[in-house]
Amino acid sequence: MKLSEYMQELNKVKMLEPAEEKELWYEFKHNHNPEARRRIIEAYQPLVFRTAMPFKDLKNIMDVIQEGTVGLIESVESFDPDRGVAFSFFAVYRIRGRMFRFMKEEGNADIACLEAELESGLSQLDMLADTGTPVTELAEIHLASDVVMEAMDRLPHKEQLVLNQLLVNNQEIKDVANMLNVSTAHIYRLQKSGVRRVRGMLSRFMHNWK
Repeated sequence: MKLSEYMQELNKVKMLEPAEEKELWYEFKHNHNPEARRRIIEAYQPLVFRTAMPFKDLKNIMDVIQEGTVGLIESVESFDPDRGVAFSFFAVYRIRGRMFRFMKEEGNADIACLEAELESGLSQLDMLADTGTPVTELAEIHLASDVVMEAMDRLPHKEQLVLNQLLVNNQEIKDVANMLNVSTAHIYRLQKSGVRRVRGMLSRFMHNWK
């Protein structure tokens, strides 16, 4: 299947209402209903697509998406809806992990290009991993969750301020730099450090949650 055909199929996917999704999870986890499982996987396929979009120019993008779908299926199988954590929050890490592992194994030249150093000292791959679309969307969608809020609250003041301005208030890097009277490179460093701290706290949470 070509990317254009895949995108056409995605346009047919209907979002689940909260009550409907809750019922599907119950049917799958308690009654082992295969149709409920299929509908959940289908409904969250757009999450795989969004996660893969930074790599849309790769020749093997459909293979990357396929690996992400494997990660999605694994997440559906292992997810416990009774834990009170949004599924997209739970699944995005495994989806991205599958994609990155596949691309590293394939040795994509495009990935090597992404690792070219920026003037700020951060590689484009670092920027993508720390602040790419999936992570930003994740922060915006789930910022109200107790887990993310607690992680953000534990950050050093400047890192917390930078992440709030960038992710919550949707400010540009240069605007935050001007507001704090520092260089954009310094904002990048605070952003990267803050994201890594949050991810570390969330990773520990996910490890204990399983």
